[in-house]
Amino acid sequence: MVAQGHASVHAEGTQPGFMVASGPMASRLPLLSLLIAVTCLSQFYRVSNSVIAPELVRDLDLSARQLGWAGSAFFFALFAVQVPVGMWFDRFGARRTVAALSFLAMAGALVIAFSSGAVDLIAGRTIVGVGCAASFMSVVFLCSRWFPPAKLATALSWVFAASNIGTLAAATPLAWVAATVGWRTGFVGLAAVTVLVAIGFYLFVRDRPPEQPAPAAKKESLAEIMKGLLEVWTTPGLVPVLAMHFFAYATMLTVLGVWGGPYLYDVHKLDAVARGNVLLAMGAAQILGILAYGPMDRVLRSRKRVVLGGVAISATLLVVMAALPQPPLWVAVVLLTVFCFFCAFGTTIVAQGRALFPDRLAGRGVTTVNMAQCLGLTVLPAGMGYIVEAFGAGDLAYRVSFGALALGLVLGASVYVRSRDSATA
Repeated sequence: MVAQGHASVHAEGTQPGFMVASGPMASRLPLLSLLIAVTCLSQFYRVSNSVIAPELVRDLDLSARQLGWAGSAFFFALFAVQVPVGMWFDRFGARRTVAALSFLAMAGALVIAFSSGAVDLIAGRTIVGVGCAASFMSVVFLCSRWFPPAKLATALSWVFAASNIGTLAAATPLAWVAATVGWRTGFVGLAAVTVLVAIGFYLFVRDRPPEQPAPAAKKESLAEIMKGLLEVWTTPGLVPVLAMHFFAYATMLTVLGVWGGPYLYDVHKLDAVARGNVLLAMGAAQILGILAYGPMDRVLRSRKRVVLGGVAISATLLVVMAALPQPPLWVAVVLLTVFCFFCAFGTTIVAQGRALFPDRLAGRGVTTVNMAQCLGLTVLPAGMGYIVEAFGAGDLAYRVSFGALALGLVLGASVYVRSRDSATA
């Protein structure tokens, strides 16, 4: 059982309030394709600093703390607008919300391209963050309507795994672009791609499958909006899910998307393309991990066991990285890559969080869950920046950082262990 009085997941895979469709898979392909496109862009934006970090430091005269805040700015913006995004989902639908916000992402990319210092870079990433604020939660919002509950985690794993094409593109390909025509030109091109995806999303995505009638439009009063938010925040079982979601994906992305590149440069002296190759391997491992975790909740008939197993292995790998002084490059690469595989269990937490809420609160519910992830993504990269600067951007600084990330996972799990499990058939 999950969340008494709100929703429960039954053995036969049905859930009150979960409005879904069971039509042919072909009707879902346009939706899945555009969800992948919009989340690919979000993934690229969020991790793009990692591979070109030394070039950003050089060209914009950044300190380690400023680099950390540039990484966190994207996620602070995501966090700051999750509540309105949830209300817009419930009021206007995901199609219009995502398409409109994507034009802000385009504007932010141009600010980054023409930035002259830390303030410009941080401002640009903040604008991009607002522009991408609806991307990933639109996947949860829409897939929960287009797929049956028992297959939600698997459907999410398909999209989230494929979205990491953006992560891969922000590795070796971005390093090559930076070395060939410059990172600024790369972001101008990315702005153009963002506009095309926004237009496609608006034209071809539908908020509900054709066989599912839309409910009668109703404009909520301010009192009803606040009542809905209160209902979301008082949902039984929400706090443990939020605690784990704060640390789970944020830990992995702090390594892969923000500080993996600087680590490979500061400790192992790799150039941009070599760094990109390692980050490419890490991103590929994450994709495989997401796909592996996707059906595990149905195999084990438990989401909680899947998450706790992922935490245990991921924290152990971080402890090993923290304990090894000056590891050989191949050892570091293996540890980082395996870590990205096993720390890819965030999709399972998202599915568990979605199961807490009825369909009428789907937008506000999933964005509330996502707020915890966004807050973690704001705090952890910036916190690691302070550690790296305090310890001198060398081997010891990164070892202390890896240890701190491991501790965070354990703290999150200590609260999450009290969560209500949601088994699926």
